[in-house]
Amino acid sequence: MKKSIIDHLNDPGQLEKLYRSNKTVFKQTFNSLYPQIKGSPLAAYWNERLNYTEPEFVWGTRKDLLFLIMVSAIAGLIAKLPAILHLEEDYFYARNIGFIIFPGLTAYFIRKHQLPLKKILPMALASLLGLVYINLFPDLPESDTLLLSSMHLLLFLWVILGWAFMGGNGNHPRKWLGYMRYNGDTIIMTTLILMAGGLLTALTIGLFTAIDIQIERFYFDYIGIFGLCAAPIAGTYLTQTNPQLVGKVSPVIAKIFSPLVLGMLLMYLLAMSFTGKDPYNDREFLLTFNGLLIGVMAIILFSVSEIANISNHKREIWVLLLLSVLTLIVNGIAVSAILFRISEWGMSPNRAAVLGGNVLILIHLLMVTFQLYQVTLKQGQITRVGETIGLYLPVYFIWSIIVTFLFPFIFGFA
Repeated sequence: MKKSIIDHLNDPGQLEKLYRSNKTVFKQTFNSLYPQIKGSPLAAYWNERLNYTEPEFVWGTRKDLLFLIMVSAIAGLIAKLPAILHLEEDYFYARNIGFIIFPGLTAYFIRKHQLPLKKILPMALASLLGLVYINLFPDLPESDTLLLSSMHLLLFLWVILGWAFMGGNGNHPRKWLGYMRYNGDTIIMTTLILMAGGLLTALTIGLFTAIDIQIERFYFDYIGIFGLCAAPIAGTYLTQTNPQLVGKVSPVIAKIFSPLVLGMLLMYLLAMSFTGKDPYNDREFLLTFNGLLIGVMAIILFSVSEIANISNHKREIWVLLLLSVLTLIVNGIAVSAILFRISEWGMSPNRAAVLGGNVLILIHLLMVTFQLYQVTLKQGQITRVGETIGLYLPVYFIWSIIVTFLFPFIFGFA
C-alpha cells in the first residue's frame, strides 16, 4: 500500500481506488507517509479528508452570551407585564403572545447579520404597527375578527423573523427553504431544552417539598416563566453557533415521521368514513380537520427542507408524494365543507378566513405535489421542490396582512 500511494501521489483517481479498496489500511499507511509527502497539494487534501474532526462545542463570545441573556430577560419581563402593571392576563396574552418571543429572535438575526438601518427600519416599523394595532383593537370578547387578527399576527411576525434570518433579502426561494430548516432545528433544540428544564423543575420542587418549603408559586412566577421565554432564544443560539448538534438529527426525524404521518392520515380517513363523522355539519370537527391539515402541511414542508440535503432520497420522495396526495384529499374535503357551510349559513369572518387559508394551502399543495411527481419521474430535482415552497411563503405573509389588518374593518369588528 505504501508504494502504491507514493507511485500514484499525483493521480487522484487511483488514490480514490486505493482508499476504497481498504479504507483502514489506506488511512494508517497514508498517515505514516504524510510527513514525507506533505508538500504535495493532493496529499494535503487527503490529510484533511482522512483526519478531519468535527469542531468542538462553541459557546460564542462573551458579548454573544450577554446579548442572549439580555434578550431572554427582556422577553421574560414582557411576559410578566400583566403582573407588573396589573393587567388582565387573558386580555394581554391573547393579543401580545407573539411579541414575547419573535422580537427577541428577530433582534438576534439583525445582530448576527449586522444589518444596516435601512433594512432594520421596515422590520421595526412592521412589528410596531402590529403591536399598536392589536392593542388598540376594541375590547370585544365575542369578536371573531379579534381572534383572527391575534392568530394571524403570529404568522405576520413569523415572516418578519424570516426576513431577518435571511439578512433582509428574502427574494431568493432557497433562503426561505433554509428558514424552514431553521424552524425545524430550533423546535427540536427548544423541545430538548424544555424537557431538561422540566426535569430540573421537578427535582427542585421535590427537594424543597421534602424539607417542607413550598416554592411552587415563587418558582413558576419568577423562574419558570423566564425559562420558558428563554428556551426558543437559547435554542436558536445553539443551532446557529453549533449546527452539528441537530444537523444529523433533523433529517432522521423527517425520515421517520413522514411515513408515520402517512399511515396515521390514511387510517384517519378510513376511520372517518366508518364513524359517520363529517366536517359538513360539525363545526368542531371542521376545526380539528383544519388543524390536522395545517399540521400535515407543516410536516411536508419541513421534510422537504431536510431531505433536500440527502443524496439518495428516492423512498422519502415517494412517501412525501403519497402524503401530499392524501393531504390534497383532506384539503379538498375541508374546502367543500366550508363552501357548504357558507351556502347554508352565509359568510362570516371565521368562514372567510378558513376558506381563504384552505384555498391558499390547496394551491401550494398542488404546486408541491406536481414537483414531487416530476422528481419521481426523474424530470425534476428535489431542489426545485424546495424552491416551490420558498416561492410561495410570501403569499402567506400577504394573507396574514389581509386577515390581521383588513378583516376587522371588512366585517365591522364582528
